[in-house]
Amino acid sequence: MTCGLEHGGGDPLEDLMSGDAADQGLELRTERLILRRWRPSDGEPFARMNADPEVMRYMIRPLTREESDAFVDRIERQFEEHGFGLWAVEIANEAPFIGYVGLSIPNFEAHFTPAVEVGWRLDRPYWGRGYATQAARAAIADGFGRVGLREIVSFTVPANARSIAVMERLGMTRDPADDFEHPNVPEGHPHGHHVLYRLAAP
Repeated sequence: MTCGLEHGGGDPLEDLMSGDAADQGLELRTERLILRRWRPSDGEPFARMNADPEVMRYMIRPLTREESDAFVDRIERQFEEHGFGLWAVEIANEAPFIGYVGLSIPNFEAHFTPAVEVGWRLDRPYWGRGYATQAARAAIADGFGRVGLREIVSFTVPANARSIAVMERLGMTRDPADDFEHPNVPEGHPHGHHVLYRLAAP
């Protein structure tokens, strides 16, 4: 899925939040997973994931090591500025890093922004085991609870059936009128058209 992290001009999140997200020491846990802040040791496996054409099939292209490291820097900056972000995910007592799941701030303007997106990217050996859904549920609960968000969105290209299935398992819904052309995707690229899913706070 597409995840952006930067935004400019004031703080557009003020209208989206009602809580206080200042707890920087937080981690989230599910039955099997730990969602935590990033460690230096995550950089190498994350870069390998981001260079895998299959993992990055629905992105514009795979990332270089420098781009992958810069992505982690932006993630950590969002945690520091807003108290939430894309968590590094590990499987307790099994795998120290399998990818990320969490919340991010789209870095572009569209009809639904400003917004907060739930997104995920897991290494291939961990696909199909329910981890994205399990971790995303925890991130969404944290977003609606501790952070105080009123709505969370998610978006991807129509061909990304795996991610769309996760969105639907999370209870997110799509209105075709919300579909959009992603402004960060080069014109003519096959992954320009995106579907948008929404979930309102309970």
